[in-house]
Amino acid sequence: MPLSQVDIEKVKHLHDVDSATAYLFTQITPTDTLQRALDYSNKAHENQFRKSGLPYIIHPILVASIVASITNDESIAIAALLHDIVEDTKVSIEEIKELFGSDVAHLVEGLTKIDTIRDAELIPSNSNERLVVSALSFRKMLLASISDVRVLVVKLCDRLHNMLTLDALPEHKQRRIAEETLVVYSPIAHRLGISFLKNLLEDLSFSYLFKEEKHHIDNYLDTNYHAIEMKLEDFRESINKILIQNGFCEDDFEILSRVKHRYSIYMKMQRKGVGIEEVLDLLAVRILTHDAVKCYNILGLIHLHFQPLSSRFKDYIAVPKDNGYRTIHTTVFYNTAIFEVQIRTYDMHKTAELGVAAHWKYKSGGNNSIKLDWLHNLGYQNEPVEEFYDLVKNDLFSQQITVFSPTGEAFMLPRGAIVLDFAYAVHTHVGNHAKSALINKAKASLLNELHNGDIVKIELSDHNITRCSWIDAVKTSKAKSSMRYNCNARVREIDSKSSVNIVATAMSLKTSRVEEWFDKNGCDKRASIPIDIEQFREVLHKYTQEISQNNRFKGFLSRHRFKVKQYIFKGVEIYSTVHVSDVVFDYCCHPKTGDEIMAFLEKGKAHVHHKMCKSAYKYLKEKKDMVFVKWEKQNIYNYHMIVSLHSGMGTLAEFLNFLVKLKIDLNQIELGKHKGEATRYCEIGFESKESDINALRSRIEQKIKVIHLIRTDDAYKTN
Repeated sequence: MPLSQVDIEKVKHLHDVDSATAYLFTQITPTDTLQRALDYSNKAHENQFRKSGLPYIIHPILVASIVASITNDESIAIAALLHDIVEDTKVSIEEIKELFGSDVAHLVEGLTKIDTIRDAELIPSNSNERLVVSALSFRKMLLASISDVRVLVVKLCDRLHNMLTLDALPEHKQRRIAEETLVVYSPIAHRLGISFLKNLLEDLSFSYLFKEEKHHIDNYLDTNYHAIEMKLEDFRESINKILIQNGFCEDDFEILSRVKHRYSIYMKMQRKGVGIEEVLDLLAVRILTHDAVKCYNILGLIHLHFQPLSSRFKDYIAVPKDNGYRTIHTTVFYNTAIFEVQIRTYDMHKTAELGVAAHWKYKSGGNNSIKLDWLHNLGYQNEPVEEFYDLVKNDLFSQQITVFSPTGEAFMLPRGAIVLDFAYAVHTHVGNHAKSALINKAKASLLNELHNGDIVKIELSDHNITRCSWIDAVKTSKAKSSMRYNCNARVREIDSKSSVNIVATAMSLKTSRVEEWFDKNGCDKRASIPIDIEQFREVLHKYTQEISQNNRFKGFLSRHRFKVKQYIFKGVEIYSTVHVSDVVFDYCCHPKTGDEIMAFLEKGKAHVHHKMCKSAYKYLKEKKDMVFVKWEKQNIYNYHMIVSLHSGMGTLAEFLNFLVKLKIDLNQIELGKHKGEATRYCEIGFESKESDINALRSRIEQKIKVIHLIRTDDAYKTN
């Protein structure tokens, strides 16, 4: 298996040649050829030192150690020992071929080629330009030109050791290398299925690029360490007991538990606009067993004993990912907490951790089923970091509970209500400003489920807290409507600010002049400018007409032609009066198709962000150049809906026929429990080209009562 966290720390702190060499031979069996390559590399790098002052040879030795730990292949380890030798010394590829064979020479040549591409494609570290555009170009060139995937594996290990020793470099170089790692190398590790490398590279980069955010997450996890460990251990023991009681022997399975890695947590916070305490599925367990049939047996027992979130179920055993990844994913409730559960065999676990490297590591261990054909079509892709689904289902048939304030005032809430429901029941202001709570004098999350007789005290923040991704976690209509109002207000605020930047950029004016014009003309549709292209054109036309009547601006207008031109890149439409050469999806928030987006213009490229992205909001306040952006019209949006359906012959068929007329494509339907004898509930998953959830709901409610409607492809689009 790959290096443990202990091993990683050990690699980071090996500072002499003898210790590094000894460690290498704990990872791979020493042979004459390996020793000869070690001696040859040592001699070639003689009198060369790294920025830390340590002998340079330590670096290739430790890179070879990391490579050996995940591949157990001598040729790849030797190539790692020699990976810098052609670029940094007078040694030629021909000499390496003569001494170590054509296979090793081929790998070293590929590694040298990567450095050549990097020098050609990447903005130098002393430049003030943003790295992300050139890094994406570098990644594209890399994947298109490297024919042997083993070269990429060695380069990833090389980058891991560079990241482990990055402290020796000045701060500006640390940031550049960390950003390059996050944009280029981590996605490649993800594409190759080497999850342990991907996670390490992301977390190490995160610690240099977002120090404050990293500190905040670390502080939360450290502060809550014991509570988190207790929750995980309690859940593990519960699963263990269930499996043993249902015929599994202790040797049949193994349960591993973990907290999601830091960068993954940060991405959830960014995409959903929430704090770490609001990330619902922070905790995860992994169940390993011996064969695929047992995986499904375990899945059945998990779902029978814990309430699953059906929208977060994925079966990658039946339908593996193209990089060989096979695991069942599900998410369940347990004691008011949400846990991600992964179920896989031991062989699947090896492949999941090591990806393509498992092909060499276990080639003699019966793991020859790994197919590498997909690597020939590796290509360049913007891989989404993660997918988001509907997190919590409403409890439609709940009874009432009574909860008390500290002064003894009673509040009636539906069973299953959480603390935030109580806060809104007290007062809208309390709900909007709630930051934490005490339940029966014990510290509790706002997501904690309440029970009959609980005494709840809400602690308030000084400012309004917007929680767009929690709307479906609360049970009461007051909480839902208040939270939805806040989220819509937040989007309107962002759109209103964006409109100034977009118009100012389009007309090459200062934002202060545009704001002055908006205020003077009472632009009541200001917030619609970033989302309505015709409104955008109309504002430009009116502004142009007005300033054309002023002699002072005639020269300005003669030099500037404000013609809005459409550009289409990667499923995105850009409207701009200045030339746009490309669209870039920034790595800080990874907006996906259908999400609310905005775009900043930099050096002719439109950088697209999610509207809830904190980095984007910072750029917005800095009044950076912006352009009008929207998804292409042919987008398909995924919805989840619950409706109240009257019992009676033909009512369901009539309703489904109505949905067909609305051009709604059904992919899931389930009839729920009866309420009395007259009404039942119908739960439907469907696709529609309609992106406006309010308009869609309005049309459906012409026929039937809609109880619940949510866009499952965007956590912020709820109704």
